[in-house]
Amino acid sequence: MTILVGYLPTPEGEAAVDAGLREGALRGERVIIVNSPRRGAPVDERKIDEAAGDALLERARAAGVEAEVRQPLHDDDLPETFEALVGETGGTLIVIGLRHRSLVGKFILGSEAQRILMEASVPVLTVKAPQ
Repeated sequence: MTILVGYLPTPEGEAAVDAGLREGALRGERVIIVNSPRRGAPVDERKIDEAAGDALLERARAAGVEAEVRQPLHDDDLPETFEALVGETGGTLIVIGLRHRSLVGKFILGSEAQRILMEASVPVLTVKAPQ
């Protein structure tokens, strides 16, 4: 039984980690923090380094939750990456952070979060960053 938390170093990502660790503590489940850089990207500022990963694991320890950080590469299908992790880990919940986007932004760029919500085989908890 595992909770998967989508993480980027943004306020929304921090809110997702907070919510995922709370859920992990409540359910007695381990948490996998997923920081998934795009395959082939020469530089991805959203990819965290070892120190940032260690800080996330320290937060989990402080919350009394067993956790790990994974950085699976993905192509253009992040929802598929999450679904594969659900199958591999026995995932029971996906937690992701949401940010407000304009209608034009959604139309042009699509919405990975929307696809995760619609395509995931397990419940998805979405959170917003504090104002």
